[in-house]
Amino acid sequence: MYSFLLDRTARRVKQYAQQQFNEKNFNVTVDQWLVLRHLYEHNDLNQKELAELLFKDTPTLTRIIDILCEKGLTERKMHSKDRRSFIVHLTDTGLALVKELMPPVSEIRLKAWEGLSENDFQEFKRILNSIYNNLENN
Repeated sequence: MYSFLLDRTARRVKQYAQQQFNEKNFNVTVDQWLVLRHLYEHNDLNQKELAELLFKDTPTLTRIIDILCEKGLTERKMHSKDRRSFIVHLTDTGLALVKELMPPVSEIRLKAWEGLSENDFQEFKRILNSIYNNLENN
């Protein structure tokens, strides 16, 4: 039952965020935004590193990056030490979009926390991290 509650809540949060992204004409999906934000926070990453950070499988992430490249928000560059690997890089357009969207995306995220105290939030984080850590090595 509890995993159902976690899944249901995670799906609802993502659905709400995507609805808001669409209404506000962000021109990216929630998944695309997560890629852009991680590239902004971690600079250039190879696809494997990015997939691990986002908990995405390689084919799904490849499709997302393909779309972001078509939109001119990211680009793939040859890895300087491994010619079989690519580095995913934010373009100037992608960087500008991330900076533009950060404030409204933060507001969207805060909707889920309405009515919760800082203590509620900290306890929720502690519980989620405990669940994650319990399963990490399995």
